[in-house]
Order: sequence, then C-alpha cells, then structure tokens
Amino acid sequence: MLRLRLAALLGSLIFCAQVLAADLDANTYGFPITNPFEATIATTPPDLRSQVPANEDINQSDYDLKLRPERETELPDNFWPVKSLRYRLARQKGPAPLVFVIAGTGGHYASTHAESLKRLFYGAGYHVVQLSSPTSYDFMAAASRHATPGISSEDADDLYRVMQAVRAQHPSLPITDFYLTGYSLGALDAAFVSHLDETRRSFNFKRVLLLNPPVNLYTSVTNLDRLVQTRVKGVDDTTTFYQVVLGKLTRYFQQKGYIDLNDALLFDFQESRQRLTNEQMAMLIGTAFRFSSSDIAFTSDLINHRGLITPAKYPITEGTSLTRFYKRALQCDFDCYITEQLIPYWRAKYDGGSLSQLINQVSLYALEDYLKGSSKIAVMHNADDLILGPGDLGFLRRTLGDRLTLYPHGGHCGNLNYRVNGDAMLEFFRG
Repeated sequence: MLRLRLAALLGSLIFCAQVLAADLDANTYGFPITNPFEATIATTPPDLRSQVPANEDINQSDYDLKLRPERETELPDNFWPVKSLRYRLARQKGPAPLVFVIAGTGGHYASTHAESLKRLFYGAGYHVVQLSSPTSYDFMAAASRHATPGISSEDADDLYRVMQAVRAQHPSLPITDFYLTGYSLGALDAAFVSHLDETRRSFNFKRVLLLNPPVNLYTSVTNLDRLVQTRVKGVDDTTTFYQVVLGKLTRYFQQKGYIDLNDALLFDFQESRQRLTNEQMAMLIGTAFRFSSSDIAFTSDLINHRGLITPAKYPITEGTSLTRFYKRALQCDFDCYITEQLIPYWRAKYDGGSLSQLINQVSLYALEDYLKGSSKIAVMHNADDLILGPGDLGFLRRTLGDRLTLYPHGGHCGNLNYRVNGDAMLEFFRG
C-alpha cells in the first residue's frame, strides 16, 4: 500500500511536469536534475549555481531581540539559548534596499536556503535580514505570543513584530525600500505578512516574492508526512534505514578511493552506482520533515503546559534529560500536531469549526482576492514540487496570471540556487 502511495505521488508529479512544461521549456531551462526527490535533496550542481560573494566578503553579524521577557521564567533553564531571538543582518556600505528572508518549516535563520538567498541578494546590492520560521523552536520560544504555529495570520503578526523590532534596533541603517521573500512555508508566511502590511503600513513592501509556497497547507504537510511511511527495500527488524544509507556512502567512498565532503557530494553520489532509490530519498525527505514536526509538537506542548508530551508540572532543570519526551514527540507527525494542539487552540480562541474551515483560513485561499489585485506579489514554483496537490497550480494560475513563473523541474526548493532562478529573482525585485 505504501509503495503504491509513493508510486501515485511520483505519477502525479510526472503528470504535472508533462502538462505544464510549456510554462518554461525544460531544454531551455537547463536544470539537469529531473527527479524531484533528487533535486530536493541535492539541489543545484555547484557549477550551475548563481555567482555570489563568499561569506567572508559579506559584512554581516548576528543580533538578539528580547521580545518575550515572560519566557525567562516560563521556560526551563536549559532553554537559555532561545530565550532571545537571533537573526542575521548583512549590511551594505551605503544606502540600499533591504530584503527580509523568511525560512521554511522549522527553519533556522542561518539554514542553507536562507544563506543562499542572502548571498544572492547581498551580491546584488541589498541589505538582507534572515529570520527563522515561526515554526522553529527558537522563534516559538523567543518571539511567538502563543507558541502554537500554524494559524497563518497569527504567525504573520509575530513575524511583523519581529521585523519592526529589527528595524528599530538599527536606526542608522540607511534603507531606501523594503522587499520581502520566503521559501516553502516561509513563502506562505510572506504572503500573510504582506497582506498585514497593507493596513499597518510599517514597511510598504515594494516587491514580495513567494518561492515554492504551499497553496493548501494541509495538502503540503500530508504529502511530506506520507514520505516517512515509505517502505524501503533492505530495511527490516535487523537493519535500519540509516544503516542502509551509511552502507551506500561507505561503498561510494571506497570506490572513489578518498573522502571529500563538499557541495558536489550529493550530486556526484547520485551519479554513482550507490545512488539512492526513489523510496530511500522519499524516506530521507520525510524523516527530515518528521524531525521538524516533532520539534513543533514538543516545543508548543512544553511552552503551553498542555501535558501531551511533557507532563505539565514535570520539574525540568538545566541537567534534566529530555530524551524520553523527545522520543514521544517523534511519534507525533504534523497531522498529530494539528489534531492534538492546533485545532483545539483555534477552536478555543476563534470559536473555530471544522478542519476544512481551518485549512481555508491558513492557506493561500484566504488571500485569493489580495493576491489577484496586488501587482507587487509574484510566485516562483516548480511543476514537480513534492508539496503540491491537485488543483494547486490551477489556483496559482487563476490568481496570479503572468506573475506566476513555473519551472518544469526542481522538486521542493531544489533549484533556488540555480543561476537561472537567481537571475529571475533579481529581475523581479529590480522591476
């Protein structure tokens, strides 16, 4: 049954790529990885990436914000690293526009994609601020008012307050205009932040770019949750998935005759005889997402004293082991988090109703009229993205028209550092 699910998902991705290839011809586009799982994991081969400055050539620093002083006493002592919210600012020498970059699900401000986008925009002359996702444990602990992420309007409100605090912390930074972008869930967040700014007018964003956003949030997380259930050949009661992958890596390095850990590793590995199968790649992606969802479930439960994972009055000190609680959290996928924590919170606060009502409120559907009428917003997506479901691309087409750029390949965010994509991002921001 699980193998059939993976086959069905692959089939739908291939179908989308065939039907929508006319949006951007695959041969003209030139992205070399046509397998969506492979693209998601390996991203762009190094020689095809955008030309960007090295980190040592960027004037950047990390800063702290004290936004939720009550968390100093609410959180256990071993949460001291996240009682302040950290972010990264890369600044130009003189006046320049500023781009806020919002990370994807569970993403830290210094995650790989955020760093890649920072280098791209900084190299083009922008100040850049990198922000963690509202679903990351550091943001939940230090910046979220209710620490129950998933209500997109609330997450946007929390992000907006962070952005205002960042600007206030650098009053002498010469900013000419404000721009906004995010990838994956961060792109959905960016849409809601932009909508909020239309009434609050703190930034008046000149351009807003959504990179690989979920359209129906529930569909996207369901797609990713299913990947971790994939049945992988060779994995049984005596051999774990990680042993299978480690064995492949060991044989790969033995065949090469040396170990070289660099940006080209995954692409080169997938060109070898030890390449991962679709099932193995699906499991790898799904496992990464499961760790993110368990982080969300654990942190939200702990901060709100719900007692679902960590007993509400359990004494936690700096030396307390949280391993058994985190193991319990790992059994909770995103659907579990939605059912046990998000929906009860939503219903209690907003007198909410059914799951379908919640889905409509937290997805791009809620912003359909705004997206149709706002010429400053654009979407870049991939026809074979793992998070898309039936009707998602049709919604984007109807809503955005020619402000939707659809690439034939790239999986989920696998082509963000491809030079063609980078050029298109900069062209959009420059108008």
